[in-house]
Amino acid sequence: MDDLLARLVTDLDGSFVDLVQMHQDLVFGVALRVVGDGASAEDVAQEAFARAYQALKSYPAERISELKPRPWLAQIALNLARNHVRSRRLHTELDDVANRVPSVEDGPVRLAERREDRRMWARLLAGLPDRYRLAVALRHVEGLSYEDLSVTLSRPVGSVKSDVHRGVALLRAAYDGEQRVAAQKEAV
Repeated sequence: MDDLLARLVTDLDGSFVDLVQMHQDLVFGVALRVVGDGASAEDVAQEAFARAYQALKSYPAERISELKPRPWLAQIALNLARNHVRSRRLHTELDDVANRVPSVEDGPVRLAERREDRRMWARLLAGLPDRYRLAVALRHVEGLSYEDLSVTLSRPVGSVKSDVHRGVALLRAAYDGEQRVAAQKEAV
């Protein structure tokens, strides 16, 4: 990472592609979790990288050297995605997460099970209040550290930890509720 930051200082145009490749899944994932559809998430992700490039062009070398790219890019994507939702009044849905490319080893039954599991978890995650949904998704889906989450969400580390913990507890309760309903249906 330090090598990339050093290269960004000396050759922004030549190294920016590496920054994009290294963090494109994170930026797209953040956008997807907020805007809810793949096409809009792609637009937000492209805009986030365009904004990041413009910002880097204006930053002094020492600021680039000290930059933490993951939370910085996640915060840019999060802000743009929120603005996108506000401007279009979209309702978030995460069903696009279920359409990821399967691996070659998966058979049709396993693919169907995985797709159904992803849809269920995406639906449960989408049902959480924004505060918890974003914290859980950024921590457990995108893999941001608590420190990076704190920077991304502009909240104290303790608050972010609490939001993740509470969000996971709410997810667990929603999952348990669905399992009970399914068991009752089978019993009838």
